[in-house]
Amino acid sequence: MVPAAIIDYRTHYRAANVSARYSGTAHFFFTSGVCIGIMAYCVLNVRQVTLAQLLTIPVTFLYANVVEYLGHKGPMHRKVGNLYIIFERHALQHHNFFTHDAMECESPRDFKMILFPPVMIVFFFGLFAVPVGFLLHYLFGSNVALLFVATSIGYFLNYEWLHLLYHQPPNSFLGRLPFIGALRQHHLNHHNRMLMGRYNFNITYPLCDRIFGTTYGRK
Repeated sequence: MVPAAIIDYRTHYRAANVSARYSGTAHFFFTSGVCIGIMAYCVLNVRQVTLAQLLTIPVTFLYANVVEYLGHKGPMHRKVGNLYIIFERHALQHHNFFTHDAMECESPRDFKMILFPPVMIVFFFGLFAVPVGFLLHYLFGSNVALLFVATSIGYFLNYEWLHLLYHQPPNSFLGRLPFIGALRQHHLNHHNRMLMGRYNFNITYPLCDRIFGTTYGRK
């Protein structure tokens, strides 16, 4: 049962922020298609890759996990300078729309409260992946740059997919996927308003939560 206060908040949020033209399904496929397209372009243009160059993949994955952790623990849950809009959308809107006792989407139109806006792909790709990719190209060559961009975009897409899965009904086909249970519980604990500012900041894989001691219930 969804608490009455959450029902009221969702009703008002949808009326004020979700256009009649919005399609959660189209949003999902746009994000997925653009990201997969960028990744495919990068992978198809790698030439004669070496083992040392392949180390770009795990290093980028770990770097992205740290960025995810710090971004979530920082501006998404704390008012930081000109980044208030990020705090507002996440801490004030997302965490009021979904709480630990009301985690599930009611329809694809609720995807708007989970998936990043499409413009974030432009932001992430244009202001993060591409500039760092150019620097890596200059320092280490095109293979390293392409593998970095492919892995970072892949991590972003993985973030979007996993976050969407956590907000599906746990008894649905997607909610019952065997590898989702523990990750979903990790995120569900974060949605407890008493815990959200202190624990479980990794949304994908809780590597940094364990390193920095912010996994709820773990000594």
